[in-house]
Amino acid sequence: MSRARQILRGRVVTPSDVIDDGVVVIGGDRLVYVGPAGDLPAGLCDLEPPQQVGTVLPGLVDIHCHGGGGHTLATDDVAEARAAAAHHLRAGTTSLVASLVTASASDLLSQVKSLSPLVHRSELAGVHLEGPFLSHIRCGAQDPCFLRLPDVEMVNGLTKAADGAIKHMTVAPELPGAAKVVAALRVAGVVVAYGHSDADYDTFLAALRSQAGKGLVTHLANGMPPLHHRAPGPVASSLVELATGDVTVELIADGTHLSDGFVALVFATAPAATDRIVLVTDAMAAAGMPDGDYALGSQRVLVREKVARLKPVGAIDGQTSIAGGTASLLEVVRRVVDRAGVDLCDAVRAASYSAARVLALADVGALEAGRRADLLILDDGLALLRVMRAGEWVT
Repeated sequence: MSRARQILRGRVVTPSDVIDDGVVVIGGDRLVYVGPAGDLPAGLCDLEPPQQVGTVLPGLVDIHCHGGGGHTLATDDVAEARAAAAHHLRAGTTSLVASLVTASASDLLSQVKSLSPLVHRSELAGVHLEGPFLSHIRCGAQDPCFLRLPDVEMVNGLTKAADGAIKHMTVAPELPGAAKVVAALRVAGVVVAYGHSDADYDTFLAALRSQAGKGLVTHLANGMPPLHHRAPGPVASSLVELATGDVTVELIADGTHLSDGFVALVFATAPAATDRIVLVTDAMAAAGMPDGDYALGSQRVLVREKVARLKPVGAIDGQTSIAGGTASLLEVVRRVVDRAGVDLCDAVRAASYSAARVLALADVGALEAGRRADLLILDDGLALLRVMRAGEWVT
């Protein structure tokens, strides 16, 4: 039996505009109409627009997430991965890419084989390999024991096992053999993301330009040398290419990984109404959980005041590497609007449409007729009220 049409009226955020008095019509698991209430098509006029429900956003798309709700996505335990995805779904992320951390080749293969069926059933939006072809100097919270030089045979084995489920892979472009791995990834239809890199400006810029506008930068400014006026490095290369619209950059705009001022700078650098900035969480198991001890792959993590860092060794209690995020993607969007001063439409697009575009997730990421009916209802303070995925209310 087909489901009855549903209709919502409120402030509707599309990829290009905010419609103050908009209507969203849902038929089954699809969006049927999105637009001004006064322009409702004749065939839908029998549906009486209800009172305003609040602000209606597209379901959010997180392409860089390691876990949440006390559960990890870097696993071969399907129930564990489902629990992490369910946590983020309840928080407003209706499409989630599972990010795997650096591990042994056998563990990564096992994880890819286990998670790929979830991607093919649309329970996950894809798999992201963050490593193991990363810089030792800029590995961050990745376990240096498992870092290795780029290996085409390993990549081919992973992509074959995934059968299309791997959507992007992070590579440090300065490593010997990186170019061959990048070529193999592109043949397999995997988006190449450059990051965890100690490359100089020219090396990183050449790598980005080799992708002909299809490249991605993994969490810009994190896992790379700081921007310096005599050694501009990957940050400057990325901003130059962003300004011309030839690269897409991830931002972990949670106030811990990046200052609000840096986030404002990146949005100001991009062309108007850009779809080249993607907000991500880099969330790990502690997202939505109390402070305490957690894990990120093989690494032990201590969370204090919602900041996750590698657990100090022995009695040492120094400033260790940040080890993932603890915020939801909606919390990131709110911060970008409230603290970085970014326009609501631009912030939402960066957490939905732009993320879906860079990984060619054509069915999600926007309130547009024909796409899957994924949406959020927020109150005037952008607090979450309800979540819909594929036409079904989750919360």
